[in-house]
Amino acid sequence: MPVRQLPEQIINRIAAGEVVERPASVVKELVENAIDAGASRIDIFTDGGGRRKIAITDDGGGMTAADLALAVERHATSKLDDEDLLQIRTLGFRGEALPSIGSVARLSITTRHKSEPHAWALQVDCGEKSPVVPAALNQGTRVEVADLFHATPARLKFLKTDRTEAEAIREVVRRLAMARPDIAFTIAGEERAPVTWAAALPGAPGQLTRLGDILGADFRSHAIAVQSARESVAVEGFAAAPALTRANALGQYLFVNGRPVRDKLILGAVRAAYADYLPRDRHPVVALFVTLDPREVDANVHPAKTEVRFRNAGLVRALIIHALKEGLAREGRRTAANDGGATIAAFRPAFAPPRPNPGPMNWDWQRSPSAPAAPVPRDHGADAMPAAAAFSPAAFAEPAQAAFDVGGPRADLRLHEQPAAPDLLDRPLGAARTQLHDTYIVAQTRDGLVIVDQHAAHERIVYERLKASLSAHGVQRQILLIPDIVELDEAIVEALLARTDELASFGLAIESFGPGAVAVRETPSLLGKINAAGLLRDLAEHMEEWGEALPLERRLMHVAATMACHGSVRAGRRLKPEEMNALLREMEETPNSGQCNHGRPTNVELKLADVERLFGRR
Repeated sequence: MPVRQLPEQIINRIAAGEVVERPASVVKELVENAIDAGASRIDIFTDGGGRRKIAITDDGGGMTAADLALAVERHATSKLDDEDLLQIRTLGFRGEALPSIGSVARLSITTRHKSEPHAWALQVDCGEKSPVVPAALNQGTRVEVADLFHATPARLKFLKTDRTEAEAIREVVRRLAMARPDIAFTIAGEERAPVTWAAALPGAPGQLTRLGDILGADFRSHAIAVQSARESVAVEGFAAAPALTRANALGQYLFVNGRPVRDKLILGAVRAAYADYLPRDRHPVVALFVTLDPREVDANVHPAKTEVRFRNAGLVRALIIHALKEGLAREGRRTAANDGGATIAAFRPAFAPPRPNPGPMNWDWQRSPSAPAAPVPRDHGADAMPAAAAFSPAAFAEPAQAAFDVGGPRADLRLHEQPAAPDLLDRPLGAARTQLHDTYIVAQTRDGLVIVDQHAAHERIVYERLKASLSAHGVQRQILLIPDIVELDEAIVEALLARTDELASFGLAIESFGPGAVAVRETPSLLGKINAAGLLRDLAEHMEEWGEALPLERRLMHVAATMACHGSVRAGRRLKPEEMNALLREMEETPNSGQCNHGRPTNVELKLADVERLFGRR
């Protein structure tokens, strides 16, 4: 078959296969065009999951008649002034979206530029363009897409249900709305109530307001501001405290120069920063904004522009980890038990008995299970029977009272003999007052009380000491009497040898042993006897995917956490008052003391006002 040039219509449909993957892709391209046009308000309407209709209306700059006629041509754009793909400052730049959409659907565009006396309209039906005609529109642009993929019916078979496609559209709009809190967004249709996110004030407060509107009040209450900058790269945003987690990584929103992306490098950095705070099966919720010179990032690596490539990826990763760790350390005492009113909700009774009627009662109190066994004297004078004798313990021995027999108290209440020092009451964790069940320390603060899990708290303290020792003195190594020779693929060997210095910092010394082989001469002593071949394969695979040696670091930290768990104060150990206060003071000086190594809270705080509210005093 001879080589031939494909028709323009077929070329556009091929391009549509890359750009227009599903209705959400259409919404993404059109909303990005509205943002690049300087819109301050964008309205989105969809029907049938975006298959039947998509309508995007904005109040941006609009287009002239000549620009409108050219906008639906392939590779026509207004966003590249000097044809320099390294200076991309807009969300769109390819010039493929409108002709690709018009080749597989019925596309209608109505727009008005401020220099035009009226609006202009144009229609494209499966690649067939109509003439530009006058139309009515006050300002901006309105784009309608109807019968998506009717020109390529086979594509319809690969779409999911209307509800699923509609939710994908909403997710796209949510990400773009998070990136631009200064723009008002409204999304309607699909037989659901319209959702409007009003334009927020500039700066971090407005950004947090928009994130809270989209991610919920829980994120707003748990949000920790993070910020870091070096050279021409800046990282800022908000990260949820370890108290708020999810079962997957879908709650991690990442933006590079205002563009929503899914980047493995950034996801790996987030995971590394939270490694000491969360269990392995939980994921944090973050919204991070990376800003850098456009020449330092390549956005032209994916047809849908959802991936980017950094020139200095190591610097970006280091800044993200530093920003997150600094913010988490700053708010290290925030725990799941102290945020969001969870503690108060756990204490609040599920059933509140009705208040007694102050009027006359028609019930027989003597037939109540709580009636005293001995008769109550009628005389209340000096010769009356003492209350302790009248209401003897036998009075509560009836079977109906057996449910209330929970055994004697297991609390050391001797601390009431020693009043708390006033200076200790002003400390964040207060002064120790008692120990319950040989496990929980109850401390009194100036305006409330704190309950501390002594094992979880001491576990974090010991773990942080081990980390500090590893950082100060390095990882202790054990030299193998006979080097372990591991045969691997040559590409894997090259990847490992390129990171020999980094691996050596974790106590793993390797060197080349001919083509496709590595000699392991030293291993971290903390790990004991290890499977060198399995460890090196895990390292190579992880470094290829994430660009870091996290598995080895995670193994070392896991061993350190295990040592901390076994070397800390156990539950069930009776502590002296001075030991309890010493533990509280160490917690106050230890970073990340709000959670233990497994992500569990170490302390619960109750304000006096909350306690009074529980007992109806407020």
